[in-house]
Amino acid sequence: MRVVGHIAIATLLLAAMPSVRLAAQVSITTQEIDGRVQGGDTKNRRNLIQVAVPLLSVAPDSRASGMGDVGVASDPDVNSQHWNLSKYALIDKKWGISLSYIPWLRKLTKDINLAYLAGYYRIDKWQAVSGSLRYFSMGQMNFTDEQGQPISTHNPNEFALDVGYSRKFIEGFSGGVGFRFIRSDLTGGVAQANQTSKAGMSFATDVTLYYEKGLEVGHLPAEMAFGAAFTNIGSRLSYNGVHKYFIPATMRLGGRFSISIDDYNRLSGMLDASKLLVPTPPLYNADGTIAKGKNPDVGVAQGVFQSFADAPGGSLEEFHEMYWGTGIEYWYSELFALRFGYFYEHESKGGRQYFTIGAGVSYNVFTLDASYLIPTAGFNSPMANTVRFSLMVNFNEPAKKGKVKGNVPQVEGEEEAY
Repeated sequence: MRVVGHIAIATLLLAAMPSVRLAAQVSITTQEIDGRVQGGDTKNRRNLIQVAVPLLSVAPDSRASGMGDVGVASDPDVNSQHWNLSKYALIDKKWGISLSYIPWLRKLTKDINLAYLAGYYRIDKWQAVSGSLRYFSMGQMNFTDEQGQPISTHNPNEFALDVGYSRKFIEGFSGGVGFRFIRSDLTGGVAQANQTSKAGMSFATDVTLYYEKGLEVGHLPAEMAFGAAFTNIGSRLSYNGVHKYFIPATMRLGGRFSISIDDYNRLSGMLDASKLLVPTPPLYNADGTIAKGKNPDVGVAQGVFQSFADAPGGSLEEFHEMYWGTGIEYWYSELFALRFGYFYEHESKGGRQYFTIGAGVSYNVFTLDASYLIPTAGFNSPMANTVRFSLMVNFNEPAKKGKVKGNVPQVEGEEEAY
């Protein structure tokens, strides 16, 4: 069986994250996915880490994607579920919901889309619950037999549904845990060599921390923040019951510094460093034995710890597996925002390198954000012209009886409403 469509799955995955080699033609086979790297220079060769369900690593919202895909330590917002759900425990609203839409890889095709729905509810001033749903549609693919005769068509799709709980431990410090169900249907059950394919499913967990602290810089109010997120730690996924693939377990570490220049102007700078917590493909001898590196066919827990010291190129290759995002955000009077960022990934691990720009408008309970991606490789990149749109709504709970909003002090002894 051959899978033939107007876009190769391999091309799609490469554009989404450093997981699969680029296919030369619009077709993919199981052997291509399981290909092994033999020989070569361990320092300079391309050695992409292979995972399933790369949509889990695609920045789903316009705010973060306008700042170089940073978000682990940015100000809490509705879309914190993807980046660091701990931030919900420190958000200053009662509840909110967000809808994001990404027309993906429009340089190559017209019907690949990612939709993302996220929301939260703050139970009280100490804790919050949250959730999100993302759906990735890859357009239509045609399946043929070995003679090239059509046998079926299918619309590959993937989705992830998750829930989270976050809690404030002390003032400015919070933690969170999330649980995720993942389903990936790439073939629609088409059989190959008397073996039926199936949708792959996985369960995963997120564990996150967030800290923020107010300070003064030259009599100007400022804030620093730090975040850590370990996401998509979960079971391996299989499409045929035989071969099992890691999902993109990821470690994100980041920081933020914000300063209010006056009552109207606020500026923030952010930096994120991320790494996949899955095994690196080793270097194989001609007879199939491992020449350098470690066996990648291990359990999830071992794979997480092994990922820090298993690259065949040694510590230098391990460092190259880090990918970086940095961005700045400017707000005027909490009404209008401008954003700029840069994302960098080493050539040997996928080579995604691009600038991002974004803008946002906020009025009353509504916020509308948009972002645009500019690859450093030029407009021949499959990611060129990628845009994202997000619409967010945040609400405060009505004041309790005896409490007045605005600048009028609340009734003595009454706690803030949640």
